[in-house]
Amino acid sequence: MAIIYTTTLLGIVPAASALQYNKEILVESDFSGRDLTDSSFTKANLRYSNFSHANLRGVSFFAANLESANLTGADLTNATLDSARLIKANLTNAVLEGAFAANAKFDGAIVDGADFTDVLLRSDEQAKLCKSAQGTNPVTGRETRDTLFCD
Repeated sequence: MAIIYTTTLLGIVPAASALQYNKEILVESDFSGRDLTDSSFTKANLRYSNFSHANLRGVSFFAANLESANLTGADLTNATLDSARLIKANLTNAVLEGAFAANAKFDGAIVDGADFTDVLLRSDEQAKLCKSAQGTNPVTGRETRDTLFCD
């Protein structure tokens, strides 16, 4: 009890440890606002889950089902989204800088204000995203269309 009190008193926050959710069925789970740095959700079913304003830096969503997931304001810097299904996902104001999203599917995704700087995307997915891309990311100040290299 004294250790917890001391760390709280001094304002020291323990570092989050990476969590493993590989192949888990986590439909409609709430991870909003959580620090999930370097965690793994490989092949997890995360349909309708809430990751809004979560720290997802370095997280692996390899082949995960993120259909209709809420990723509003999430930090996905350097995340692995390869082969992930982000169909109808809400990526409003998300930061995806440096994410690996080859073979990811973004059909119907909302990307208003999302930052795709240095994201590896298939050209057909990039073209789909450009059809609805708009806005400026409030964290990085970058225009979504510019980060996607839209015409």
